[in-house]
Amino acid sequence: MITLLICVGGGVGAVLRYLVDGALRARLSFWATAAINVSGSFVLGLLAGAAAGGGLGGTVVAVFGTGVCGGYTTFSTATVETLTLLRDKRYRDGFAYGLCTLGASVVAVWGGYALGAL
Repeated sequence: MITLLICVGGGVGAVLRYLVDGALRARLSFWATAAINVSGSFVLGLLAGAAAGGGLGGTVVAVFGTGVCGGYTTFSTATVETLTLLRDKRYRDGFAYGLCTLGASVVAVWGGYALGAL
């Protein structure tokens, strides 16, 4: 049953990613993917922190962390966008995008974890 719930969660996350990307892409260009990954990292940090503090069980974390957050975030798209910028000789944008996406995601998961563990 948990596997089915994770599948449903993944579908929900993918639809959320599609909707958020559609809402942000015109204004933020490739940074829309970064916003999705950073916000998903924060939510996953919240879940992990709450689980570590005993506030959430493993099933909830699996469904929402692995399922929803896994379907919502999109590291592969971020890496393709980074490569596209570099291939287009937009080196400054490519390196900034790659480093900022990774760095901001790490800070977001850290902050979410700290908040979730309270």
